Amino acid sequence: MRQPVVKEASADGGGLGRMIIPQELLNLTPNFIAVLNVDGTVVELNAAAEQLLSPGTTGTVVGKLFYDYCLEEERHLIRQGVTESIRECSKVSLKTKLRSNDGSMFDADLSLSCYPSDTKKLVRYCVLVGRDISEERQKELDLLRFSNIAHFTVNPLEITDSQGKIIYVNPAFEKASGYSKEELIGKNPHIFGSGKQPKIFWKRMWETITSGKVWVGEVENRRRTGEPFFTQLLISPIVEGDGKIVGYFGVHRDVTGQKHLEQQLVHAQKMESIGMLAAGLAHEVGNPLTSISSLVQILQRETSDEFTQEKLELIKSQITRISRIIRDLVDFSRRSSYEVQQTDINKSLAEAVEIVRVGKKAKQISFHVGLDPEIPKLPLVPDQIEQVFINILINAVDAINSHNAQGAGQKGEIHLTSSVTSDHVVVSVRDNGKGIPEEMLPKIFEPFFTTKKVGEGTGLGLWVSYGIIKSFQGTITVNSSPGEGTTFTVTLPIITEMSIT
Repeated sequence: MRQPVVKEASADGGGLGRMIIPQELLNLTPNFIAVLNVDGTVVELNAAAEQLLSPGTTGTVVGKLFYDYCLEEERHLIRQGVTESIRECSKVSLKTKLRSNDGSMFDADLSLSCYPSDTKKLVRYCVLVGRDISEERQKELDLLRFSNIAHFTVNPLEITDSQGKIIYVNPAFEKASGYSKEELIGKNPHIFGSGKQPKIFWKRMWETITSGKVWVGEVENRRRTGEPFFTQLLISPIVEGDGKIVGYFGVHRDVTGQKHLEQQLVHAQKMESIGMLAAGLAHEVGNPLTSISSLVQILQRETSDEFTQEKLELIKSQITRISRIIRDLVDFSRRSSYEVQQTDINKSLAEAVEIVRVGKKAKQISFHVGLDPEIPKLPLVPDQIEQVFINILINAVDAINSHNAQGAGQKGEIHLTSSVTSDHVVVSVRDNGKGIPEEMLPKIFEPFFTTKKVGEGTGLGLWVSYGIIKSFQGTITVNSSPGEGTTFTVTLPIITEMSIT
């Protein structure tokens, strides 16, 4: 073991002065210790410091300037700290990088103190005590990276404690759920649960994650507004080194859009199947219906009995009604053979309004029309698109009249607007009628479904309209609140060519 240096020091602390700190004492700590004189020369150091600054060798650091082991751009800060520590007998803390003899670098947390601390002593040293914080620094960087990934990922993410209480949510989770993090921290995730999953579903989930395994499933939640949103959820336990579970993190992948597309696909397939059925039904029912109609006409000509004539007329009116239903079925089920023309949507809307407005039921209803004059012409079948608007307007009129019949007593209003985006034309029809209950909304485009009284509607108008809009590669959607009204939105793509056969 190296013996303490005994050379006399100069009055200002320069040179290699007599060491009074035993080497055995310096080696007791796992921290690295270096003793510097006022010019930064190393006069003594412990084994930990020698191993860091000169790995694999001994006796190569004493007598060298400590600043040679510092980064060039930081040497002045270290020199300033050493000088301040010795002359002012103060304590200085620094974080820096040091370079060993072999060129490797490590992060160091340094504490510089004066020894002895008596300011009257002419010979004083800087005792540098430090720790290698490279591993800690790397962990901090890893934590920073992971926290940034969690914070800025587009996937909603939540972290809970071991009891399931939320301790962190990222901005994507706030956006998806509609809740702020202040509203969620400390709460159980069931705050936004839909209640659609049974208890056994969640029981199995807890059994999985509490056993230290990852759980993956699809769940339906509720936004703050009550609107449902579907996610694929992955929950993983957060485990300490000793295997103890200290929390859980959950990553959501929003599949609400995918769910809606699946529902639309199922609906489209259902419409296609019903259309094929309708074609066959129209043929099978149409022929005997023609025979019945002919017989009724013969009987009407052969009898003069008033009662019989009245009943025959009733039969004839019902035959007409059935024929109209069959015609609508056929129109929907067969491919359109009408001529596609460049069609002025605004003109079709205006004509539809004029047709509906003259009806007896629409006398007390105000029509507010706001049409964008910049809308381009679209390749459509004019009669068909006009029929769509007429069907929607008639439904709006009926909804308003039904609402007022129930005692609403308000003035009926229908608002029509057209607008254009970069690639679509959008037509909106909004009424202040009775609205449609939420549970009925998914059914309104199905054949024979109607909210009207028996005999007031066939339930085919919206079904046929749906098929027409789909044939033009567009969409028709509905938004409604009971007692507040209904809005139908028709969206048609802006395209230069379309062929319908």
